[in-house]
Amino acid sequence: MKILIDGDACPKAVLQICLEIGRQYGIPVWTVASFNHEIASDHHIIVGNSPQETDIKVMNLCEAGDIIVTQDIGLAAMVLGKGGRALSPAGKEYRPELIANLLEERELKAKYRRSGGRTKGPAKRSPVEDQVFEETLLRFLRK
Repeated sequence: MKILIDGDACPKAVLQICLEIGRQYGIPVWTVASFNHEIASDHHIIVGNSPQETDIKVMNLCEAGDIIVTQDIGLAAMVLGKGGRALSPAGKEYRPELIANLLEERELKAKYRRSGGRTKGPAKRSPVEDQVFEETLLRFLRK
């Protein structure tokens, strides 16, 4: 088992939580990000700047039983298909029975934006989200 982090959009607090918990449990933590990001990690992989390059690398590294931290619903869906577990930086578990709805919602929002509509971006990150993320990650590791 390893923890893989999609580092292109991962908050620093989430990265630190993963690194600390990984050390406590003896689980390797891998980060993957484009060369535009500076990430301090024992196992860091730098990829190019192509739109899906980080996601592809994470998918290639993912194995059944791994935990993936990502905000990308499409990547989460592929991870679930490989037998991995996916977790958002907000501490939300991507579950197999809900992923189809999340993908459909993502597509509807993208279609709306392409037609000129505007959607809200994410709210400012709160310390509560860090706590929820840590609790969810620990729950994943205990299963």
